[in-house]
This record gives sequence, structure tokens and C-alpha cells, in this order.
Amino acid sequence: MAISIVSDLETPSVLIDLDKMERNITRMQKRCDDLGIQFRPHIKTHKIPDIARRQIEAGAIGIACQKVSEAEVFAAAGFSDIQIPYNIVGRRKTRRLAELAQQADVTVTVDSMPVIDGIAEAAQESGATIGMMVELVSLGERTGTTPAAALELARHITAKDNLRFAGVMIYPSDAAIRPRLLETLALLDDAGIEVETVSGGGSGASSDANLLPELTELRVGTSIFWDWTCVAADRASFDDCAMRVLATVVSANEPERVILDSGSKAIHSETLDGQFGYIIEYPDARLHKVNEEHGYVDCSACPNPPAVGENVHIIPVHTCVVTNLHNQLYGVRGDAIEEIWDVAARGMVW
Repeated sequence: MAISIVSDLETPSVLIDLDKMERNITRMQKRCDDLGIQFRPHIKTHKIPDIARRQIEAGAIGIACQKVSEAEVFAAAGFSDIQIPYNIVGRRKTRRLAELAQQADVTVTVDSMPVIDGIAEAAQESGATIGMMVELVSLGERTGTTPAAALELARHITAKDNLRFAGVMIYPSDAAIRPRLLETLALLDDAGIEVETVSGGGSGASSDANLLPELTELRVGTSIFWDWTCVAADRASFDDCAMRVLATVVSANEPERVILDSGSKAIHSETLDGQFGYIIEYPDARLHKVNEEHGYVDCSACPNPPAVGENVHIIPVHTCVVTNLHNQLYGVRGDAIEEIWDVAARGMVW
């Protein structure tokens, strides 16, 4: 059966409101243009080349991918400026990274000598040149290093054949990190090492970017769709959220308890305030528990709870993980389905 309207879809299905998505693309690009910095969308949120092309057409300079396998999908789709803000470790991965660098302009981030040396070996064997940014440890304390160590890593990169020192990366680029960034840039300047790029990132990065005037680019992924976490953090409104999971009520035998056909395999298992998603039609309902295939909704605060067979729309807690759970996303305008996208980089996590 041909699929042309939303009611043709089985549930659970992921809908992307095209009007909202297009508005989000325009707003983020304008925000970066107004700040005088470049925008590099992180495609891990959507994993779809066609959507990335729309971001490039709006003014983005290139893309960011989280893993080598994800970048390979986008290089094969014709993208030529790819950043992987991740420590690439292991012989198989570094060889594939070097092969990728023969197809596209590739930059990675590093925070230690062993990571640099492993990538350098693969690059030298293949003859490819790979750009490297040194990552500073941020308030999130995930990966990254100190200003003094960053200087030594930059020197190490510049001394290696087939490597290009490309600059400094921070995630998240919270304004509180600025003293550490300024210290690093001063050390690099005193050493005569040119910094090509200062790359910031994170869902809230655009809000604080004006407080970090040293930034030359922003990497943001979630802004293409937004999600409930971003709404709770005042980065967006529910009206900005382009992604919705279409679900069906499959059981409603008690007034206060309703079961949906969308569990952890459809909406993931991240929570916000003890809930797994926000139900648009029933804002007082609480999606408080999920099994693999079931979503448990407490409707005790709802004057008229949903009935069996009724469809509802869920704004997910975290949009990026929802994308990776589904084979396809559906671009809709009103009730009409205008786009059916295969999630090309689904499962590309290595």
C-alpha cells in the first residue's frame, strides 16, 4: 500500500514536522551568522544525508559525525568536510579513518599521545593527511586535557608527518570554560603554533556562544529537531520540537492506567522527571514506565483519558537515540507525508 498520509502508517512511527524542522535549520544558521561564526551540524541526531544537505544549503560549512562508521556513510553520500570529535582508538578504526581521509577532508579530536600516535601511524601508511584538534577538558569532565598538556599535544601533532594541527575543541562549550580556553590559546600563541579552529559544541552552545568570542565554529545536533530535555533547559519550546513518536493506545482497562504500543524499543529509556516522554494530547498524563514494547501511562490527572485505538504523539526525552532505534523517519506537513527517509547511519556506532 502506498503511504501518503499519517493515518497510513503503522505505529510506533517517528514523524518529523517539516515546517518546524525547516524553521529550526534557518534559526540555527542565522544565530551563527549573527555571531560571525561557522555552523557545523552534528548529524548523529538525524543520521540522514538528505537532511544534512539541507543544512549545508542553508549555510553550514560541513558536518560533524560521532564515529568513523557514521562518517563513512556520509562520505559515500558525497560530503567532503567531515569532523569526528572523538578519540579514534584501535588499529582497525585508525586504518578506516585513514581510508576515509583519502575521500574527504577529515578532522578528529585527540586528548593524549597514544591517540595521536595510533592515528599518525595509519595516516603515514596510507599517505592520507588527517587534521587534529586538541580537546580541552570541560565542566562535563568527559574527555579532554589541560592547557599545558594541550600545548604538548599540539607540538607532537605538528612534528608528525601526515598530521595537521587544526585547533582546539571544547564540549560542552559553556562560558565558564573561557579562562581555560584563553590560557590554552595564549600558550599556543607564545609557542608560535597557529590555531585554525576553535570549535564549540553542545545543545546549549548557541545560547552561550556570544560569551565565548574565541569560537570560530559551533557543532550542534539536537537543534534540528529539539526534544523535551531541551525544552526543560529553556533552549527551545514544545512548539519547536519537530520529532514526535506516533503511538497507539492498546489497553485502557482502568481509568488511571493506559498502555501504549511504544516502549523502550521505540522511545528509548532515558527519563526526565521520572517520565519517558511528553504526550502532546494529554499534557497531564505521565509516561512513567516502559518495557520493550509497552509504554505505561498514568492518566489519573486527565479529565478524559484516551481510549483503545486512539493515536497520541510523544515528544521524546532525547531525540538522537530515538532516531537510532528506527529504520525510517517520516517528514510530514500537516497530515501529508512528504518525505520517507531511510536512517542511513542507523547503528553506525563504531
